[in-house]
Amino acid sequence: METYRDLLNFIDHSHSVFHAVNQIEQMLVKANFIQLHEMEKWHLEKGKSYYVKRNNSSIIAFVLPNNINDYHYQICASHSDSPTFKIKDKPQLKTNGYVSLNVEGYGGMIDYSWFDRPLSLAGRAIIKQDDKLISKLVDIDRDLLMIPSVAIHMDRDINNGKKFNHQIDLLPVFGDDSLKDYSFNCLLAKELGCNSEDILGFDLYLYNRNKATIWGLNEEFIASAKLDNLQNAYLSTLSLINAKEPKAINVMACFDNEETGSLSMQGAQSDFMKACLQRINYCLGYNDEQYYQAISRSFMISMDNAHAVHPNHPEKTDKENCAYLNKGIVIKNNANQSYTTSAISGAIFKSLCQKANVPYQTFANRSDMVGGSTLGNISNRQVSLHSVDIGIAQLAMHSSYECAGIKDSDYMLEAITLYYNSDIVINGSDEFIIK
Repeated sequence: METYRDLLNFIDHSHSVFHAVNQIEQMLVKANFIQLHEMEKWHLEKGKSYYVKRNNSSIIAFVLPNNINDYHYQICASHSDSPTFKIKDKPQLKTNGYVSLNVEGYGGMIDYSWFDRPLSLAGRAIIKQDDKLISKLVDIDRDLLMIPSVAIHMDRDINNGKKFNHQIDLLPVFGDDSLKDYSFNCLLAKELGCNSEDILGFDLYLYNRNKATIWGLNEEFIASAKLDNLQNAYLSTLSLINAKEPKAINVMACFDNEETGSLSMQGAQSDFMKACLQRINYCLGYNDEQYYQAISRSFMISMDNAHAVHPNHPEKTDKENCAYLNKGIVIKNNANQSYTTSAISGAIFKSLCQKANVPYQTFANRSDMVGGSTLGNISNRQVSLHSVDIGIAQLAMHSSYECAGIKDSDYMLEAITLYYNSDIVINGSDEFIIK
């Protein structure tokens, strides 16, 4: 149970992408990882561990083994963001006797899951201090907002299906109409300990105040906001830390903006990972030719949660290629390359699971339904290597409160720790050995 309670505590303190990366950073610092900065010259030593952040919302960590015999990288990639609502620059709106906050959707959320529950705000703000602009974390740790439903007496068709308008239906109530026009700025200034005129910008997002929990008759399930994909961000970080016998250069990457296509400077399609791998290459004394050879021998696990069979709607999944809670890690496949899994990469990961004595499942969408995509193939546009897409089976993906099985986090931790302690030897496209 310790793994799960630590995981849920991690999520409960990761109310924005900036807080999630800050939590990962704290884990790494505690494990003696050394911080690097992109704008500074890197000096690396074998046998040591390092991390670097971009935009404070993406982070890459890596471990250099003492002896590098077969130079290559073994990478796990996840993402730090989840669907939510972002506060606009001028946030206050007077709405029929109330003051609401003006928000826009971030990613593809289940709209109705945001109604009638306590909400608050978290993210970062940029404040002016003398001649400097300083970024500070913001987490307003109290029940601050709510998005009220329209009563069924006023909308008799509400249970017959409804399309919600983000500009009308999903504005969170901030207070009554006695609030001043500058009330939001005053609240933010109080949280930051500064004057409101010193706040020059912010990236603030709604978050669900319901705490993560373990539930079910036999405590077999977990529920939380942001399981997709903080569950994998946490487990890949913990696996990197727990692996004590690295044979390759182990890398953990956690990217922002997966939910909106990974197109940002800190997303999986940016040069963040490519630049880090190349800088590692040069710091270790290797040339360009050796880098390209190393990439061809490298392997990546793209970690993003998977859809479980829904108890009330099994018809939504392929009858054979489907996944269940507490039945093992899910290997995801898609003919149109929404997922990176190939016969090669899938076989390598299945072999790892067998070696770790961990169960696995395979997933594919129904052929008449379009599924989601993830960061594996997007990342491969910058760094092309053998890659497999995996995840933990969950229900209510992209809801403001999601559900997964309690056993599956342990399965993932065991498999990824073994991966980081193994040596994936890739000889061309015909032979693969796991040492």
